[in-house]
Amino acid sequence: MIKWFKRNQDLGPPAAEENQNNLPESQEMIPEVIEPVVEQEPTKEGIFARFKRGLSKTRHQLGDGIGRLLLGKKEISQDLLDELETLLISADLGIETTQAVLKQLTDELERKQLSDGNTVYEALKLQLQKILGEEIPLTAETTDKSPFVILMVGVNGAGKTTTIGKLAKQFQRQGKKVMLAAGDTFRAAAVEQLHVWGERNDIPVIAQHTGADSASVIFDALQAAKARKIDVLIADTAGRLHTQNNLMEELKKVKRVLQKIDPAAPHETMLVLDASIGQNALNQARQFNEAVQLTGITMTKLDGTAKGGILFAIANDLGIPFRYLGVGEGIEDLRPFDAAQFVGAIFNDDHI
Repeated sequence: MIKWFKRNQDLGPPAAEENQNNLPESQEMIPEVIEPVVEQEPTKEGIFARFKRGLSKTRHQLGDGIGRLLLGKKEISQDLLDELETLLISADLGIETTQAVLKQLTDELERKQLSDGNTVYEALKLQLQKILGEEIPLTAETTDKSPFVILMVGVNGAGKTTTIGKLAKQFQRQGKKVMLAAGDTFRAAAVEQLHVWGERNDIPVIAQHTGADSASVIFDALQAAKARKIDVLIADTAGRLHTQNNLMEELKKVKRVLQKIDPAAPHETMLVLDASIGQNALNQARQFNEAVQLTGITMTKLDGTAKGGILFAIANDLGIPFRYLGVGEGIEDLRPFDAAQFVGAIFNDDHI
């Protein structure tokens, strides 16, 4: 019997990760590019086919790589497990998640529950799906019929304002009355984008002048939402680095102010993350969660990156449910999260 996984048990975090908590301060000065939200023309392509296509880069990096490594192999050697470890880490699962995955696989190998590459491949798929956990849909309903408040947080460039537009349209299609709060008062472009979206879709937008107090804007918006019997209030906030403590304190202030009107608000504190930044997305999630207690995560720009493995690292570390995945520019490309669909798309399952 070979010594499964002995080489890996004492691995520490790589040196490259030690400084990933700190993004360059200059990044805060880079204006976010607010992408237009595209109303798609009818297409013969199925909705799952679009989703699968949007994850093609991650599938090539992770799913196809695992398939080439394992499928058809009659025996599982230590060298093969070492290669699998390298592949998982390079696909942004991170050290801790990779070690947990391989530890379970090697335990099953020692118990003779797995015998060859094909059985390891199937076991790995199942294990990755379990790491993601069960999907928890965002129902956007309150027990007392008061507005369901969604507080959107994240750094500049993650696609937060664009995501708000897509969510608003999706809720509107469900028959809900939606209102937007332009709480990103530092960027006139963000306020203007919400106004454009509101006018185009007959959605009211509460805003003040550039530089106004964000908490004041969102407070006014919740008062207006209650008066107008709005179903869903989505509040934008200023993009900030997760390392900027003073700006994180402003988010805490927003939550305190909302709770003066509704002690249960915000009902959802959603972090928008850019998948293309890889392991730094985990650092962002940790620090935003510490500051404002996240209840959900939306991962954007998955169609433009091979770093989709970061979802497994975040799920394993924090256990915060993913709400939506962004795999394109269109409204329908913001997909409610489904763990089985995500893993199936990465591993090229036929039913996806």
